[in-house]
Amino acid sequence: MTIPEKQQELLNELGLFQDWTERYEYVIGLGKKLPPMDDAAKDAEHLIKGCQSQVWLDARIEDGKVRYAADSDSVITKGMIALFVRVLDGEAPDAILTADMSFVDRTGLKEHLAPTRANALTLMATQMKQRALALSHPEG
Repeated sequence: MTIPEKQQELLNELGLFQDWTERYEYVIGLGKKLPPMDDAAKDAEHLIKGCQSQVWLDARIEDGKVRYAADSDSVITKGMIALFVRVLDGEAPDAILTADMSFVDRTGLKEHLAPTRANALTLMATQMKQRALALSHPEG
């Protein structure tokens, strides 16, 4: 499944909920389904700076695909990073770098977030792309 197809699938799922609180409960549920992140990776190097809550993001390359691990100390923030992990995990770095992440605007979630949390969505997407770029052009 391509990134746009995964995004559309997610938008379709969120569209099943009429009420924004139900959408948040669904997003929180996605966060709860994230595989556990290694505690050793919950350090300053993996922290996404600028988020109101602590959000850790790890990325590694596996068979030419980027594999993400993420966690947060906030259930809603963990759910939000889970949206991105679901869409971008297992994709090639080039596909991630060219992905249109504005699908998040179409979820309707941003309108009900505090500005700092809405800003966190942009930071998360940016960090995921930056990590994919670093993996696609390893130093050395």
